[in-house]
Amino acid sequence: MAQFDAKKFAESQPKKDTPRKEKGSREEKQKPQAEQKEEKRSILQQLFGSIGANVSVGLPFICDYGRNIYLGNNVSVNMNCTFVDCNKITIGDNVLIASNVQLYTASHPVALSERLTPDWNPETGEYFCRTYALPITIGNGCWLGGGVIVLPGVTIGDGSVIGAGSVVTKDVPANSVAVGNPCRVIRELFPAKNDNFHKVPHG
Repeated sequence: MAQFDAKKFAESQPKKDTPRKEKGSREEKQKPQAEQKEEKRSILQQLFGSIGANVSVGLPFICDYGRNIYLGNNVSVNMNCTFVDCNKITIGDNVLIASNVQLYTASHPVALSERLTPDWNPETGEYFCRTYALPITIGNGCWLGGGVIVLPGVTIGDGSVIGAGSVVTKDVPANSVAVGNPCRVIRELFPAKNDNFHKVPHG
């Protein structure tokens, strides 16, 4: 697993302890922070498959490849998150991901006889056990609380909230609050017949 280039990324962050210079124009004072923001976005664009506007990723951040991660607009990923992107991870618009969230696309067969590579020999260069990966999708408007773990193949529907510390083993329908290990829906945010979440009020 490759760790995100934390040093370069951290250097692009505004320095809180650096005293502000009183002299010079307002544009001159704001220029360093603007440049750091642009550099930060450039690094994220190189790392991820795609990113939308207004994306924030806290440090440290760990991923396998980066290129399999697709972020929409207005996405906040807090510190110490791990995205194991051996398959595609898609995150929609207006999504909050709290600290210590882990998204795992990779897995192994449960039965030992299926998990181990037959006639494995270290000289072949093969991995001693079989691995597969399934995509993860986080819909628009979702909020994943601190320490949430999402397992391979899971889709979390639009507008859903996952409680802190939950382990999401199966799909979560849209507009739901789900918590626990294993994660279960405890209430519906909007009735299925009510589509107000997707409508723009008029007048």
